[in-house]
Amino acid sequence: MSENTTAVKDLQQQTAQKTVLFEIRRQDTAESQPYWESFELEYRPNMNVISALMEIRRNPVNAEGKQTTPVNWEMSCLEEVCGACSMVINGRPRQSCTALVDQFTQPIKLEPMKTFPVVRDLIVDREFMFDSLKKIKAWVPIDGTYDLGEGPRMPERKRQWAYELSKCMTCGVCLEACPNVNDNTNFMGPALLSQVRLFNTHPTGAMNKDERLATLMTDGGIGECGNSQNCVVACPKGIPLTTSIAAMNRATNVQMFKNFFGSDHMVD
Repeated sequence: MSENTTAVKDLQQQTAQKTVLFEIRRQDTAESQPYWESFELEYRPNMNVISALMEIRRNPVNAEGKQTTPVNWEMSCLEEVCGACSMVINGRPRQSCTALVDQFTQPIKLEPMKTFPVVRDLIVDREFMFDSLKKIKAWVPIDGTYDLGEGPRMPERKRQWAYELSKCMTCGVCLEACPNVNDNTNFMGPALLSQVRLFNTHPTGAMNKDERLATLMTDGGIGECGNSQNCVVACPKGIPLTTSIAAMNRATNVQMFKNFFGSDHMVD
């Protein structure tokens, strides 16, 4: 028997002896009371939270050996691009597709994000966040009844800078980490403030710059930010959210003075 074969068998034996314990906060319906359920799975190298949930779905038997219902969660791309699989893992909001089991102490606790209403188990309703995107007009207006032609080109340096802001996948992790996004405020959250900065610096998107800033100056806008800076730490894409918030703070102050003095800035 070769050394490689022996090493593989040893690894298989070691792996077979290891198990991973998950404690999952479950909720059958939006109105029902939540409860905890434990699951024990055989450990596999490079195992992530999503693969563990897939295994539970394939064979929904809890740690007590009782048959139960499959755990519900959201996923799509499985490569930290879609933002759908956000959940709280061991007390920290993050993407479960890139959460390797080896990174956590056991038991690994999975919970839905508390900022959003729970639909079922780990699935939440992020309608609030998507409605906020509509309020700030988070798009570049290029449609019309006639051909608008080519828009102005962005300098390459500015384009690369804007690309960093465009990485936002609306996952909701920064809203979950922000203490100012709660039931007592209408704060839209750090991701939305950064999106205003992104679209206001676009040559064509700047046509709605005043409208976006006006939205940030209303209830739920930038005035609700407490500068806790939790968002920039939690963001899975490393977006400079606090820098965007500071930039929007300056922009709204300038806009306030323009509104007060009634300048002809609309034709600038």
